[in-house]
Amino acid sequence: MPTEATSGRRRPADLLFDPLLGLFFVRGRVEEVEQVTPRVRRIRVSGPGVRGLSWTPGQQVRVHVKDLGAPVWAGMLRDVLRTYSVWSYDGEGLELCPLDHGDGPGSRWARSLRVGDEVSFRKPEGNFCVVESAAYHLFAGEETASVAFGAMLRGLPDDARVHGTVEVAGPQDRLPLPRASELTWSFRGAATAAASASLVAAARALDLPGEPGVAYLAGEARTCQAVRDHLVKERGWPRRSVLVKPFWTPGRRGLD
Repeated sequence: MPTEATSGRRRPADLLFDPLLGLFFVRGRVEEVEQVTPRVRRIRVSGPGVRGLSWTPGQQVRVHVKDLGAPVWAGMLRDVLRTYSVWSYDGEGLELCPLDHGDGPGSRWARSLRVGDEVSFRKPEGNFCVVESAAYHLFAGEETASVAFGAMLRGLPDDARVHGTVEVAGPQDRLPLPRASELTWSFRGAATAAASASLVAAARALDLPGEPGVAYLAGEARTCQAVRDHLVKERGWPRRSVLVKPFWTPGRRGLD
Protein backbone atom coordinates (compact mmCIF):
# COMPACT_ATOMS: atom_id res chain seq x y z
CA MET A 1 0.00 0.00 0.00
CA PRO A 2 1.45 3.44 -0.90
CA THR A 3 2.93 5.61 1.79
CA GLU A 4 3.22 9.27 0.94
CA ALA A 5 4.75 12.24 2.70
CA THR A 6 4.87 15.74 1.31
CA SER A 7 7.63 18.19 2.10
CA GLY A 8 7.32 20.87 -0.57
CA ARG A 9 9.81 21.43 -3.36
CA ARG A 10 12.95 19.36 -2.98
CA ARG A 11 16.05 21.47 -2.62
CA PRO A 12 18.74 21.06 -5.32
CA ALA A 13 21.29 20.29 -2.60
CA ASP A 14 19.34 17.11 -1.78
CA LEU A 15 19.92 15.76 -5.30
CA LEU A 16 23.19 14.74 -6.89
CA PHE A 17 23.83 14.35 -10.62
CA ASP A 18 26.16 11.74 -12.09
CA PRO A 19 27.22 13.09 -15.50
CA LEU A 20 28.57 9.72 -16.66
CA LEU A 21 25.31 7.91 -15.96
CA GLY A 22 23.18 10.94 -16.79
CA LEU A 23 21.04 10.35 -13.69
CA PHE A 24 20.00 12.26 -10.60
CA PHE A 25 20.35 10.60 -7.21
CA VAL A 26 18.71 11.30 -3.85
CA ARG A 27 21.29 11.99 -1.17
CA GLY A 28 21.09 10.87 2.45
CA ARG A 29 23.31 9.85 5.34
CA VAL A 30 23.59 6.62 7.29
CA GLU A 31 21.75 7.01 10.59
CA GLU A 32 21.92 3.43 11.90
CA VAL A 33 23.75 0.20 11.06
CA GLU A 34 22.75 -3.13 12.57
CA GLN A 35 23.95 -6.66 11.84
CA VAL A 36 20.67 -8.61 11.74
CA THR A 37 22.05 -11.94 10.45
CA PRO A 38 25.63 -13.07 9.81
CA ARG A 39 25.30 -11.92 6.17
CA VAL A 40 22.75 -9.10 6.34
CA ARG A 41 23.15 -5.55 7.64
CA ARG A 42 20.22 -3.22 8.23
CA ILE A 43 21.15 0.27 7.04
CA ARG A 44 18.90 3.25 7.82
CA VAL A 45 19.42 6.30 5.61
CA SER A 46 17.87 9.65 6.51
CA GLY A 47 18.19 13.37 5.80
CA PRO A 48 16.27 16.12 3.99
CA GLY A 49 16.59 14.42 0.61
CA VAL A 50 15.09 11.18 1.91
CA ARG A 51 11.93 12.78 3.24
CA GLY A 52 8.71 12.81 1.25
CA LEU A 53 9.50 10.00 -1.18
CA SER A 54 6.70 7.93 -2.68
CA TRP A 55 7.12 4.23 -1.88
CA THR A 56 5.00 1.10 -2.13
CA PRO A 57 6.11 -2.00 -0.16
CA GLY A 58 7.97 -4.34 -2.51
CA GLN A 59 9.65 -1.56 -4.48
CA GLN A 60 13.42 -1.16 -4.79
CA VAL A 61 16.08 1.52 -5.12
CA ARG A 62 19.20 1.64 -7.27
CA VAL A 63 22.13 2.60 -5.08
CA HIS A 64 25.32 4.29 -6.31
CA VAL A 65 27.94 2.06 -4.68
CA LYS A 66 30.91 4.09 -5.95
CA ASP A 67 32.12 7.50 -4.81
CA LEU A 68 30.24 10.02 -6.97
CA GLY A 69 33.34 12.17 -7.12
CA ALA A 70 35.66 9.39 -8.27
CA PRO A 71 36.37 8.74 -11.96
CA VAL A 72 34.65 5.69 -13.44
CA TRP A 73 35.83 4.11 -16.68
CA ALA A 74 33.20 3.09 -19.20
CA GLY A 75 33.99 -0.60 -18.68
CA MET A 76 33.29 -0.23 -14.97
CA LEU A 77 29.75 1.15 -15.36
CA ARG A 78 28.24 -2.23 -14.48
CA ASP A 79 29.87 -1.93 -11.04
CA VAL A 80 28.44 1.53 -10.23
CA LEU A 81 24.80 0.67 -9.42
CA ARG A 82 23.30 -2.07 -7.29
CA THR A 83 19.57 -2.67 -6.75
CA TYR A 84 18.19 -3.31 -3.27
CA SER A 85 14.63 -3.88 -2.09
CA VAL A 86 13.48 -1.42 0.57
CA TRP A 87 12.96 -3.07 3.96
CA SER A 88 10.93 -0.15 5.33
CA TYR A 89 10.26 3.56 4.83
CA ASP A 90 8.46 5.82 7.31
CA GLY A 91 8.61 9.13 5.42
CA GLU A 92 11.75 10.21 7.31
CA GLY A 93 14.19 7.35 6.88
CA LEU A 94 14.63 4.49 4.41
CA GLU A 95 15.99 1.09 5.45
CA LEU A 96 17.93 -1.36 3.28
CA CYS A 97 19.12 -4.86 4.20
CA PRO A 98 21.90 -5.78 1.73
CA LEU A 99 22.94 -9.43 1.59
CA ASP A 100 26.69 -10.04 1.66
CA HIS A 101 27.34 -12.11 -1.48
CA GLY A 102 31.14 -12.08 -1.20
CA ASP A 103 33.59 -9.65 -2.76
CA GLY A 104 31.42 -7.82 -5.32
CA PRO A 105 31.03 -4.02 -5.43
CA GLY A 106 27.71 -4.09 -3.60
CA SER A 107 28.96 -6.34 -0.81
CA ARG A 108 32.09 -4.22 -0.31
CA TRP A 109 29.97 -1.07 -0.22
CA ALA A 110 27.54 -2.48 2.35
CA ARG A 111 30.32 -3.83 4.60
CA SER A 112 32.16 -0.50 4.57
CA LEU A 113 29.24 1.74 5.60
CA ARG A 114 29.43 3.55 8.93
CA VAL A 115 27.08 5.98 10.66
CA GLY A 116 27.47 9.40 9.03
CA ASP A 117 28.50 8.09 5.60
CA GLU A 118 26.70 9.52 2.58
CA VAL A 119 24.46 7.27 0.47
CA SER A 120 23.09 8.18 -2.98
CA PHE A 121 20.24 6.31 -4.59
CA ARG A 122 17.51 6.60 -7.20
CA LYS A 123 13.93 7.09 -6.06
CA PRO A 124 11.92 3.92 -5.26
CA GLU A 125 10.63 2.09 -8.32
CA GLY A 126 9.11 -1.19 -9.46
CA ASN A 127 5.73 -2.92 -9.59
CA PHE A 128 6.42 -6.07 -7.57
CA CYS A 129 3.77 -5.17 -4.98
CA VAL A 130 0.84 -6.90 -3.29
CA VAL A 131 -2.50 -7.20 -5.04
CA GLU A 132 -5.00 -5.90 -2.51
CA SER A 133 -7.94 -7.81 -4.00
CA ALA A 134 -6.25 -11.23 -3.69
CA ALA A 135 -8.22 -13.99 -1.95
CA TYR A 136 -4.94 -14.80 -0.17
CA HIS A 137 -1.23 -14.11 -0.61
CA LEU A 138 1.44 -16.73 -1.30
CA PHE A 139 5.14 -15.87 -0.91
CA ALA A 140 8.02 -18.10 -2.09
CA GLY A 141 11.70 -17.25 -2.43
CA GLU A 142 15.14 -17.37 -0.82
CA GLU A 143 17.41 -14.87 0.96
CA THR A 144 17.39 -12.30 -1.82
CA ALA A 145 13.59 -12.22 -1.68
CA SER A 146 13.31 -11.84 2.10
CA VAL A 147 13.68 -8.06 2.21
CA ALA A 148 10.92 -7.40 -0.33
CA PHE A 149 8.73 -10.01 1.36
CA GLY A 150 9.24 -8.34 4.73
CA ALA A 151 7.99 -4.99 3.44
CA MET A 152 5.05 -6.57 1.60
CA LEU A 153 3.98 -8.66 4.60
CA ARG A 154 4.21 -5.65 6.90
CA GLY A 155 1.92 -3.68 4.62
CA LEU A 156 -0.86 -6.27 4.48
CA PRO A 157 -4.08 -5.75 6.46
CA ASP A 158 -4.33 -7.79 9.67
CA ASP A 159 -7.13 -9.90 8.21
CA ALA A 160 -5.26 -10.82 5.02
CA ARG A 161 -4.67 -14.54 4.55
CA VAL A 162 -0.99 -15.44 4.10
CA HIS A 163 0.85 -18.61 3.06
CA GLY A 164 4.45 -19.03 2.03
CA THR A 165 7.85 -20.59 2.25
CA VAL A 166 11.31 -19.03 2.43
CA GLU A 167 14.56 -20.91 1.85
CA VAL A 168 17.84 -19.94 3.52
CA ALA A 169 21.15 -21.68 4.15
CA GLY A 170 20.47 -22.18 7.85
CA PRO A 171 18.38 -20.93 10.78
CA GLN A 172 20.86 -18.12 11.45
CA ASP A 173 20.03 -16.57 8.06
CA ARG A 174 16.34 -15.95 8.77
CA LEU A 175 15.32 -12.29 8.70
CA PRO A 176 12.71 -11.22 11.29
CA LEU A 177 9.81 -11.32 8.84
CA PRO A 178 6.36 -10.08 9.87
CA ARG A 179 3.76 -12.85 10.19
CA ALA A 180 6.56 -15.42 10.27
CA SER A 181 4.27 -17.92 12.00
CA GLU A 182 2.27 -18.13 8.76
CA LEU A 183 5.37 -19.05 6.73
CA THR A 184 7.47 -22.20 6.54
CA TRP A 185 11.27 -22.13 6.40
CA SER A 186 13.50 -24.57 4.55
CA PHE A 187 17.25 -24.92 5.05
CA ARG A 188 19.44 -25.99 2.15
CA GLY A 189 22.77 -26.12 4.05
CA ALA A 190 25.80 -25.86 1.76
CA ALA A 191 23.79 -26.44 -1.44
CA THR A 192 23.47 -23.61 -3.95
CA ALA A 193 20.30 -21.50 -4.13
CA ALA A 194 20.40 -21.70 -7.94
CA ALA A 195 17.71 -23.96 -9.41
CA SER A 196 16.83 -24.99 -5.88
CA ALA A 197 14.87 -28.21 -5.76
CA SER A 198 14.28 -27.81 -2.02
CA LEU A 199 12.34 -24.55 -2.44
CA VAL A 200 10.15 -26.13 -5.10
CA ALA A 201 9.55 -29.11 -2.80
CA ALA A 202 8.65 -26.76 0.06
CA ALA A 203 6.16 -24.92 -2.17
CA ARG A 204 4.66 -28.22 -3.30
CA ALA A 205 4.18 -29.25 0.35
CA LEU A 206 2.18 -26.13 1.28
CA ASP A 207 -1.43 -26.78 2.29
CA LEU A 208 -3.17 -24.11 0.21
CA PRO A 209 -6.88 -23.30 -0.19
CA GLY A 210 -8.64 -24.91 -3.13
CA GLU A 211 -8.98 -21.67 -5.09
CA PRO A 212 -5.96 -19.69 -6.38
CA GLY A 213 -4.78 -16.56 -4.61
CA VAL A 214 -1.94 -14.34 -5.81
CA ALA A 215 1.63 -15.65 -5.62
CA TYR A 216 4.76 -13.53 -5.26
CA LEU A 217 7.89 -15.40 -6.37
CA ALA A 218 11.27 -13.72 -6.07
CA GLY A 219 14.96 -14.58 -6.03
CA GLU A 220 16.93 -16.81 -8.39
CA ALA A 221 15.39 -16.84 -11.88
CA ARG A 222 15.33 -20.58 -12.60
CA THR A 223 13.92 -21.39 -9.16
CA CYS A 224 11.17 -18.80 -9.63
CA GLN A 225 10.33 -20.43 -12.97
CA ALA A 226 10.17 -23.88 -11.37
CA VAL A 227 7.83 -22.70 -8.60
CA ARG A 228 5.64 -20.92 -11.16
CA ASP A 229 5.47 -24.12 -13.23
CA HIS A 230 4.37 -26.01 -10.13
CA LEU A 231 1.56 -23.55 -9.40
CA VAL A 232 0.36 -23.31 -13.01
CA LYS A 233 0.82 -26.89 -14.19
CA GLU A 234 0.26 -28.87 -11.00
CA ARG A 235 -2.18 -26.71 -9.06
CA GLY A 236 -3.95 -25.15 -12.04
CA TRP A 237 -3.33 -21.49 -11.18
CA PRO A 238 -3.81 -18.86 -13.91
CA ARG A 239 -0.48 -17.41 -15.01
CA ARG A 240 -1.76 -13.90 -14.30
CA SER A 241 -2.07 -14.87 -10.63
CA VAL A 242 1.67 -15.56 -10.32
CA LEU A 243 3.91 -12.47 -10.05
CA VAL A 244 7.61 -13.17 -10.58
CA LYS A 245 10.59 -10.97 -9.69
CA PRO A 246 13.89 -12.63 -10.70
CA PHE A 247 16.74 -10.90 -8.88
CA TRP A 248 19.66 -13.01 -10.07
CA THR A 249 20.88 -16.14 -11.80
CA PRO A 250 24.42 -17.54 -12.11
CA GLY A 251 26.53 -15.91 -14.80
CA ARG A 252 24.16 -13.01 -15.59
CA ARG A 253 23.90 -9.40 -14.43
CA GLY A 254 21.19 -6.81 -14.42
CA LEU A 255 18.06 -8.95 -14.01
CA ASP A 256 16.46 -6.06 -12.10
